Amino acid sequence: MHYVSAEGLGKSYGIKPLFDNISFNIESGDKIALIAKNGTGKTTLLKILAGKEKAEAGKLWISKDINVVFFEQDPQFQEELSILDNIFHHPNPVTTAIKLFEAASETEDTDALMESIEQMDHLGAWDFDVKVKQIFSRLNIDHLIQPVKSLSGGQRKRVALARTLVDITFGSREALLIMDEPTNHLDIEMVEWLENYLNQQNITLLVVSHDRYFLDNVCNEIWEMDRSELFTYKGDYENYLEKKSARIESDLASIDKAKNLYRKELEWMRKQPKARTTKSKSRQDAFYVVESKAKQNLDEQRLTLEMKMSRLGGKVAELKKVNKSFGDKIILKGFDYTFKRGDRIGVVGKNGAGKTTFLNMLQGLEPPDSGKVNIGETVVFGNYSQTGLVIKEDMRVIEFVKNIAEHFPLADGSSLSAAQFLNLFLFPPDKQYTYISSLSGGEKRRLFLLSILFRNPNFLILDEPTNDLDLPTLGVLENFLLDFQGCLVMVSHDRYFMDRMVEHLFVFEGNGVIRDFPGNYGLYQQWLKTRDEVEGAEIKSVQQSIEKDSVAAKPAKAKLSYKEKQELDLLEKEISELNKEKDQITEKLHDASINFDTIQQLSRRFTIISESIESKELRWLELSEKNTSIGV
Repeated sequence: MHYVSAEGLGKSYGIKPLFDNISFNIESGDKIALIAKNGTGKTTLLKILAGKEKAEAGKLWISKDINVVFFEQDPQFQEELSILDNIFHHPNPVTTAIKLFEAASETEDTDALMESIEQMDHLGAWDFDVKVKQIFSRLNIDHLIQPVKSLSGGQRKRVALARTLVDITFGSREALLIMDEPTNHLDIEMVEWLENYLNQQNITLLVVSHDRYFLDNVCNEIWEMDRSELFTYKGDYENYLEKKSARIESDLASIDKAKNLYRKELEWMRKQPKARTTKSKSRQDAFYVVESKAKQNLDEQRLTLEMKMSRLGGKVAELKKVNKSFGDKIILKGFDYTFKRGDRIGVVGKNGAGKTTFLNMLQGLEPPDSGKVNIGETVVFGNYSQTGLVIKEDMRVIEFVKNIAEHFPLADGSSLSAAQFLNLFLFPPDKQYTYISSLSGGEKRRLFLLSILFRNPNFLILDEPTNDLDLPTLGVLENFLLDFQGCLVMVSHDRYFMDRMVEHLFVFEGNGVIRDFPGNYGLYQQWLKTRDEVEGAEIKSVQQSIEKDSVAAKPAKAKLSYKEKQELDLLEKEISELNKEKDQITEKLHDASINFDTIQQLSRRFTIISESIESKELRWLELSEKNTSIGV
């Protein structure tokens, strides 16, 4: 099915074109990644497709038979309403019933719960409720009746993602899902679950993301916005890198040819012939086309800086028997570690496990409950936190950086000016004199990162540094960090970034347990898989030994085996018993005298029984059909 057609779209801000004369199509089942530098119009294009902005030029057609669902970087909510009300914001009978049931489950309104259960039965909504609960559980969303205004930034993003997935799940029409940085504020387990979810569902997707593993695992097409144009590459992210490299080589060769022709034509133009014939006029027009081509600059600078870093002494940082908890939640339990020069450590774990608290304790921003945190006298921390820039935005970019320092010292005794350093971090001269207030969200994050690095620290602490950064900026950051000689500790959900940057991990496993794993995240995942396979093989071996004597040999003729006949008989009895129990629970739920705790227990049991009946009936049907075909 044809979803979207765009022809000659254009959009500008002031005199600067974001994109010009771009055309594309989106078909059912496409999974497309959109890549570009911050500030070049990615989010604007998404908003145009979602109907939140209009293009200034060109034509856009979107099928009336599809529903466009937009997940924004900065989600908008009805702040006074609850999480449930915001998630189920497009009511239909099933979602309304689920919302009432979930709300009643969190209160002690017995009458409302019984009424909602009756409605769920009437609509057959229990299967849908299971899907909703899976989304809530995987995204760690609870306390559903609290108002959205009380949530943190990360919680708001997860609620917005849940709302988006619910819209897709319960939509009555086919959908185009548009997502702007969906993996921000998700821990690694959540990102991996989202990948599986998007791959399993029949979803048509257009996504902006800096997570390269996510793009590889989800997308089958890459769009790149570069110099106001749109380039399309079929295949995954790795294929895009190869094809882009080939395109740039071809463009450079074309530019070299244009430069040679330009030098010849420039000499002709400078002669200023007095007679202007039609032929010479056409040659003049061709000259300006060649000049434009010859003056293109495709160079993508690689940041290689040998910093003149403050020397780290023999003592860097030491944590001895450190304990930290918040109420019943234990963050650290007797943690010991001595940092060495050149340590490159990744911190991973579920959201809320205490990763940011650990970083704050290391810097002395949060005291331990007990134990010691000793920091060497020569340590200069550089802290890239999730809070971002907190400054006056009526200041120009260059002024902000010069207020930190005029020059960045290099190891060979030379230095870079503030303007040169800005240019290396993808702030060209025209951007340097822009007011900070006019920068995009990603550009502000890039400026914040630059300001941390420009202070020349020797111990870098990066808390989710990849959030809101574009892929070109991530390349610059990676190149800088690969040359960084100091200590590096980072929290990141970006697995590709983590694999390149760190040499071992602190894995927050919960209840104060931190595993020091010797390797990057990819090696950790392999270790987990191997461990699970070994445990699975042991379980399978036990099962096989138990079943060995009871497995009958398969007859020569196609018919139910002895074991299958037994299974069929047993299924009939089990389904009958489960249906009886289901009827009994329904009758009990209509008893007004039972207390609230009992209602909750019965409701949970009801859901479990419903799922079990469904799976057993499917198996019974499979065996019955086989038995019937044999009899025929």
